[in-house]
This record gives sequence, C-alpha cells and structure tokens, in this order.
Amino acid sequence: MRLEKLENYKGVAVKVLLDSGATGLFMDIAFAKEKGFKIEKLKNLLLVRNMDGTANVGGAIMYQVECNMFFKGYIERVRMDVCNLGKTEVILGMLWLAVHNPEIDWEKREVKIMQCLPICGKKKQKGKGKEVKKAEKNKDEEVLRKLVPKRFWR
Repeated sequence: MRLEKLENYKGVAVKVLLDSGATGLFMDIAFAKEKGFKIEKLKNLLLVRNMDGTANVGGAIMYQVECNMFFKGYIERVRMDVCNLGKTEVILGMLWLAVHNPEIDWEKREVKIMQCLPICGKKKQKGKGKEVKKAEKNKDEEVLRKLVPKRFWR
C-alpha cells in the first residue's frame, strides 16, 4: 500500500495491519513524523482503550493525518488518527473493513478490494489509468504542463 501526502503529493510505501479488533484508521506518530506527514491537532482528545478495557499506554489521541491511500488501483482520501502503534505503521480497523469488505486470501496473504458498500463512495480504477495523448508541438506541451499537475506529467 502507498500513502500520499496532500501538500506535495509525495508517496510513501507503508506496511498495513488489518485489524478487526480496532475501530478506526490509525497511523503511528513516529512514522508520521519520520515520513513528513502534516499532523493536525484535534479539537477534542480521543480516549484509547485496549481490548481488555485498560487505558492505552500511549495515552489519548490528539492528532490526525489526512492523506490519499493507493492500493492496487484503488484510491481513497482518508483521515487517520495518530497515536503510538509501536512497530506497526498503519492500522485499518473494523469500520474501514466493513465499508470496503475486502476479499482476503489467508493462504496467499493477498487482499483485494473488489466491491465497496455504497457508503464508501469510492470506485476501483479501471485498467492502469487513462493515458494522455502526447502533445504534437512543443507549444502544446508547454500549455499542458501549466494545466496539469507535475505528478501527472508521465
């Protein structure tokens, strides 16, 4: 999976844990800082409880990160709560799993997003993306470069 920072559209490869015991989407604070994600402070703290009901050692969630998520042709803008996850970089919890209903092949260790529930509002990209015809003249290419963000120039 790859996450993309909104401020500069730079992508970062990430290891993701699918966790049906977690409720939301979470990013490790050390990972977020190291990779340069824009961390936003929450207006209200979110209390974190472990599976056994005890308070999490990392304390309350005080921050969020907004980014684009790319996975095998699937694109989605997400908000992740930022907290101490230890060695785990990102957790996708039950709310995400329920909305996207991925197919998981445990033997092959493969995850496929075949069809989301209507609440998702996202769609899987068809093919490898649309190709843009090459500009015939240098002048046309200059105009296109002014109109099209740099990350799409290829």
